[in-house]
Amino acid sequence: MSLLHPNPLRLGVNIDHVATIRNARGGDHPDPVRAAEIVAQCGGDGITAHLREDRRHIRDEDLARIQAATNLPLNLEMAATPEMLQIALRHKPHAACIVPEKREERTTEGGLDAAGLHNTLVPIIDELKTAGIRVSLFIEASERQLDAALRLGAPVVEFHTGEYAHAILDGDSDRTEKELRRIADMAALAAKNGIEPHAGHGLTYDNVQPIAAIPQIAELNIGHYLVGEAVFVGLEPAVLKMRELMDEAR
Repeated sequence: MSLLHPNPLRLGVNIDHVATIRNARGGDHPDPVRAAEIVAQCGGDGITAHLREDRRHIRDEDLARIQAATNLPLNLEMAATPEMLQIALRHKPHAACIVPEKREERTTEGGLDAAGLHNTLVPIIDELKTAGIRVSLFIEASERQLDAALRLGAPVVEFHTGEYAHAILDGDSDRTEKELRRIADMAALAAKNGIEPHAGHGLTYDNVQPIAAIPQIAELNIGHYLVGEAVFVGLEPAVLKMRELMDEAR
Protein backbone atom coordinates (compact mmCIF):
# COMPACT_ATOMS: atom_id res chain seq x y z
CA MET A 1 0.00 0.00 0.00
CA SER A 2 1.51 3.33 -1.05
CA LEU A 3 1.13 6.51 0.90
CA LEU A 4 0.72 9.93 -0.63
CA HIS A 5 3.61 12.25 0.01
CA PRO A 6 2.63 14.69 2.79
CA ASN A 7 3.81 17.59 0.64
CA PRO A 8 2.75 16.82 -2.96
CA LEU A 9 4.12 18.85 -5.83
CA ARG A 10 1.70 20.23 -8.42
CA LEU A 11 2.43 20.50 -12.13
CA GLY A 12 1.06 23.45 -14.06
CA VAL A 13 1.47 23.09 -17.82
CA ASN A 14 2.01 26.23 -19.87
CA ILE A 15 0.29 25.79 -23.24
CA ASP A 16 1.48 29.07 -24.81
CA HIS A 17 3.62 27.43 -27.47
CA VAL A 18 0.83 25.29 -28.81
CA ALA A 19 -0.70 28.67 -29.68
CA THR A 20 2.65 29.85 -31.06
CA ILE A 21 2.59 27.01 -33.59
CA ARG A 22 -1.04 27.79 -34.45
CA ASN A 23 -0.27 31.45 -34.99
CA ALA A 24 2.66 30.69 -37.30
CA ARG A 25 0.20 29.72 -40.01
CA GLY A 26 -2.97 31.43 -38.79
CA GLY A 27 -6.20 29.52 -38.50
CA ASP A 28 -7.19 27.33 -35.56
CA HIS A 29 -4.76 24.39 -35.57
CA PRO A 30 -3.19 23.25 -33.31
CA ASP A 31 -5.74 24.43 -30.77
CA PRO A 32 -4.36 25.29 -27.30
CA VAL A 33 -7.73 24.33 -25.85
CA ARG A 34 -7.19 20.77 -27.00
CA ALA A 35 -3.83 20.87 -25.25
CA ALA A 36 -5.55 21.99 -22.04
CA GLU A 37 -8.01 19.10 -22.33
CA ILE A 38 -5.17 16.59 -22.76
CA VAL A 39 -3.35 18.01 -19.73
CA ALA A 40 -6.53 17.59 -17.68
CA GLN A 41 -7.00 14.02 -18.87
CA CYS A 42 -3.47 12.95 -17.97
CA GLY A 43 -3.39 14.36 -14.47
CA GLY A 44 -1.98 17.85 -14.81
CA ASP A 45 -2.83 20.12 -11.90
CA GLY A 46 -3.29 23.41 -13.72
CA ILE A 47 -3.06 25.33 -16.98
CA THR A 48 -0.78 28.32 -17.36
CA ALA A 49 -1.16 30.82 -20.21
CA HIS A 50 0.62 34.13 -20.81
CA LEU A 51 -1.46 36.71 -22.64
CA ARG A 52 1.27 38.96 -24.00
CA GLU A 53 0.84 42.54 -25.13
CA ASP A 54 1.57 41.54 -28.75
CA ARG A 55 -0.61 38.36 -28.58
CA ARG A 56 2.22 36.31 -30.05
CA HIS A 57 0.72 33.07 -28.75
CA ILE A 58 -2.35 32.98 -26.49
CA ARG A 59 -5.11 35.25 -27.77
CA ASP A 60 -7.87 36.94 -25.80
CA GLU A 61 -10.59 34.56 -26.96
CA ASP A 62 -8.50 31.55 -25.91
CA LEU A 63 -8.89 32.37 -22.23
CA ALA A 64 -12.65 31.81 -21.97
CA ARG A 65 -12.39 28.71 -24.15
CA ILE A 66 -9.71 27.23 -21.90
CA GLN A 67 -11.79 27.96 -18.81
CA ALA A 68 -14.86 26.35 -20.36
CA ALA A 69 -13.00 23.26 -21.58
CA THR A 70 -11.56 21.97 -18.29
CA ASN A 71 -12.04 22.25 -14.56
CA LEU A 72 -8.33 22.78 -14.02
CA PRO A 73 -7.38 26.10 -12.44
CA LEU A 74 -6.14 28.68 -14.93
CA ASN A 75 -3.00 30.60 -14.02
CA LEU A 76 -2.94 33.74 -16.16
CA GLU A 77 0.53 35.19 -16.61
CA MET A 78 0.18 38.93 -17.15
CA ALA A 79 2.15 42.15 -17.29
CA ALA A 80 1.40 44.82 -14.71
CA THR A 81 -0.62 47.01 -17.09
CA PRO A 82 -4.15 48.48 -16.94
CA GLU A 83 -5.14 46.48 -20.04
CA MET A 84 -4.08 43.15 -18.55
CA LEU A 85 -5.67 43.99 -15.22
CA GLN A 86 -9.03 44.57 -16.91
CA ILE A 87 -8.73 41.30 -18.84
CA ALA A 88 -7.94 39.42 -15.64
CA LEU A 89 -10.88 41.00 -13.84
CA ARG A 90 -13.17 40.08 -16.73
CA HIS A 91 -12.09 36.43 -16.92
CA LYS A 92 -11.42 35.86 -13.22
CA PRO A 93 -8.79 33.09 -13.53
CA HIS A 94 -7.93 31.08 -10.45
CA ALA A 95 -4.56 32.86 -10.29
CA ALA A 96 -2.77 35.77 -11.90
CA CYS A 97 1.02 35.62 -12.03
CA ILE A 98 2.47 39.07 -12.63
CA VAL A 99 5.53 38.81 -14.86
CA PRO A 100 7.94 41.28 -16.47
CA GLU A 101 7.37 41.79 -20.16
CA LYS A 102 9.40 43.37 -22.92
CA ARG A 103 8.02 43.35 -26.45
CA GLU A 104 11.41 42.51 -28.00
CA GLU A 105 12.22 39.51 -25.79
CA ARG A 106 11.72 35.97 -27.07
CA THR A 107 10.73 34.70 -23.65
CA THR A 108 10.62 36.10 -20.13
CA GLU A 109 14.26 36.89 -19.44
CA GLY A 110 14.24 37.34 -15.68
CA GLY A 111 12.16 37.99 -12.64
CA LEU A 112 9.84 40.88 -11.93
CA ASP A 113 11.41 43.77 -10.02
CA ALA A 114 8.72 43.70 -7.34
CA ALA A 115 10.82 45.96 -5.10
CA GLY A 116 11.33 48.66 -7.72
CA LEU A 117 7.73 48.47 -8.97
CA HIS A 118 6.12 48.52 -5.53
CA ASN A 119 3.91 51.57 -6.14
CA THR A 120 2.80 50.30 -9.54
CA LEU A 121 1.96 46.86 -8.20
CA VAL A 122 -0.01 47.90 -5.09
CA PRO A 123 -3.28 48.89 -6.83
CA ILE A 124 -3.08 46.01 -9.33
CA ILE A 125 -2.58 43.42 -6.60
CA ASP A 126 -5.33 44.96 -4.48
CA GLU A 127 -7.84 44.79 -7.34
CA LEU A 128 -6.93 41.22 -8.22
CA LYS A 129 -7.23 40.09 -4.61
CA THR A 130 -10.55 41.91 -4.18
CA ALA A 131 -11.84 40.00 -7.21
CA GLY A 132 -10.88 36.70 -5.57
CA ILE A 133 -7.93 36.06 -7.89
CA ARG A 134 -4.89 34.48 -6.27
CA VAL A 135 -1.90 36.71 -6.94
CA SER A 136 1.55 35.38 -7.71
CA LEU A 137 4.72 37.35 -8.44
CA PHE A 138 7.32 35.87 -10.79
CA ILE A 139 10.57 36.94 -9.12
CA GLU A 140 14.22 36.09 -8.77
CA ALA A 141 15.06 34.05 -5.70
CA SER A 142 16.45 36.95 -3.64
CA GLU A 143 15.72 38.34 -0.20
CA ARG A 144 15.06 41.79 -1.66
CA GLN A 145 12.37 40.57 -4.03
CA LEU A 146 10.88 38.19 -1.50
CA ASP A 147 10.66 40.98 1.06
CA ALA A 148 8.89 43.11 -1.55
CA ALA A 149 6.40 40.30 -2.19
CA LEU A 150 5.75 40.08 1.53
CA ARG A 151 5.14 43.83 1.81
CA LEU A 152 2.84 43.70 -1.23
CA GLY A 153 0.76 40.97 0.37
CA ALA A 154 1.27 38.43 -2.42
CA PRO A 155 0.21 34.96 -1.25
CA VAL A 156 2.39 33.22 -3.86
CA VAL A 157 5.77 33.76 -5.51
CA GLU A 158 7.14 31.86 -8.47
CA PHE A 159 10.91 31.73 -8.50
CA HIS A 160 12.60 32.18 -11.87
CA THR A 161 14.78 29.11 -12.45
CA GLY A 162 16.40 30.33 -15.66
CA GLU A 163 19.83 31.00 -14.19
CA TYR A 164 19.88 27.52 -12.66
CA ALA A 165 18.96 26.01 -16.04
CA HIS A 166 21.61 28.07 -17.84
CA ALA A 167 24.29 27.04 -15.35
CA ILE A 168 23.60 23.37 -16.07
CA LEU A 169 23.72 23.97 -19.84
CA ASP A 170 27.06 25.74 -19.38
CA GLY A 171 28.44 22.78 -17.44
CA ASP A 172 29.22 25.06 -14.48
CA SER A 173 28.72 22.82 -11.46
CA ASP A 174 29.69 25.49 -8.93
CA ARG A 175 27.17 27.98 -10.33
CA THR A 176 24.55 25.25 -10.59
CA GLU A 177 24.96 24.42 -6.91
CA LYS A 178 24.92 28.11 -5.98
CA GLU A 179 21.70 28.74 -7.92
CA LEU A 180 20.03 25.63 -6.52
CA ARG A 181 20.95 26.64 -2.96
CA ARG A 182 19.67 30.16 -3.55
CA ILE A 183 16.29 28.85 -4.73
CA ALA A 184 16.08 26.36 -1.86
CA ASP A 185 16.95 29.01 0.74
CA MET A 186 14.40 31.48 -0.62
CA ALA A 187 11.71 28.78 -0.85
CA ALA A 188 12.26 27.99 2.82
CA LEU A 189 12.17 31.68 3.72
CA ALA A 190 8.99 32.22 1.70
CA ALA A 191 7.23 29.33 3.39
CA LYS A 192 8.38 30.53 6.81
CA ASN A 193 6.72 33.88 6.07
CA GLY A 194 3.46 32.36 4.88
CA ILE A 195 4.08 32.73 1.13
CA GLU A 196 3.63 29.66 -1.07
CA PRO A 197 6.68 29.19 -3.32
CA HIS A 198 6.40 27.96 -6.90
CA ALA A 199 9.14 27.68 -9.52
CA GLY A 200 9.54 27.65 -13.28
CA HIS A 201 11.44 28.59 -16.43
CA GLY A 202 13.84 26.42 -18.38
CA LEU A 203 12.92 23.21 -16.56
CA THR A 204 13.47 19.94 -18.44
CA TYR A 205 13.58 16.21 -17.78
CA ASP A 206 17.31 16.58 -17.11
CA ASN A 207 17.19 19.40 -14.55
CA VAL A 208 13.78 19.24 -12.89
CA GLN A 209 14.48 16.81 -10.08
CA PRO A 210 16.77 18.95 -7.89
CA ILE A 211 14.15 21.72 -8.01
CA ALA A 212 11.30 19.27 -7.43
CA ALA A 213 13.13 17.91 -4.39
CA ILE A 214 12.97 21.26 -2.57
CA PRO A 215 10.27 20.41 -0.02
CA GLN A 216 8.68 23.85 0.32
CA ILE A 217 8.01 24.31 -3.40
CA ALA A 218 4.34 23.58 -4.04
CA GLU A 219 4.11 23.90 -7.82
CA LEU A 220 6.22 23.85 -10.95
CA ASN A 221 5.07 25.60 -14.12
CA ILE A 222 6.59 24.08 -17.25
CA GLY A 223 5.66 24.77 -20.85
CA HIS A 224 8.17 25.23 -23.66
CA TYR A 225 10.02 22.00 -22.99
CA LEU A 226 6.85 19.91 -22.75
CA VAL A 227 5.42 21.33 -25.97
CA GLY A 228 8.77 20.65 -27.67
CA GLU A 229 8.79 17.03 -26.45
CA ALA A 230 5.17 16.66 -27.54
CA VAL A 231 6.26 17.20 -31.15
CA PHE A 232 8.11 13.86 -30.93
CA VAL A 233 6.12 11.76 -28.44
CA GLY A 234 2.76 13.48 -27.95
CA LEU A 235 1.64 15.79 -25.18
CA GLU A 236 0.24 13.15 -22.85
CA PRO A 237 3.43 11.03 -22.69
CA ALA A 238 5.50 14.21 -22.29
CA VAL A 239 3.42 15.39 -19.34
CA LEU A 240 3.28 11.94 -17.75
CA LYS A 241 7.08 11.60 -17.88
CA MET A 242 7.55 15.00 -16.25
CA ARG A 243 5.01 14.06 -13.59
CA GLU A 244 6.90 10.81 -12.93
CA LEU A 245 10.24 12.60 -12.54
CA MET A 246 8.72 15.15 -10.17
CA ASP A 247 7.15 12.41 -8.05
CA GLU A 248 10.43 10.49 -7.92
CA ALA A 249 12.18 13.59 -6.62
CA ARG A 250 9.70 13.90 -3.78
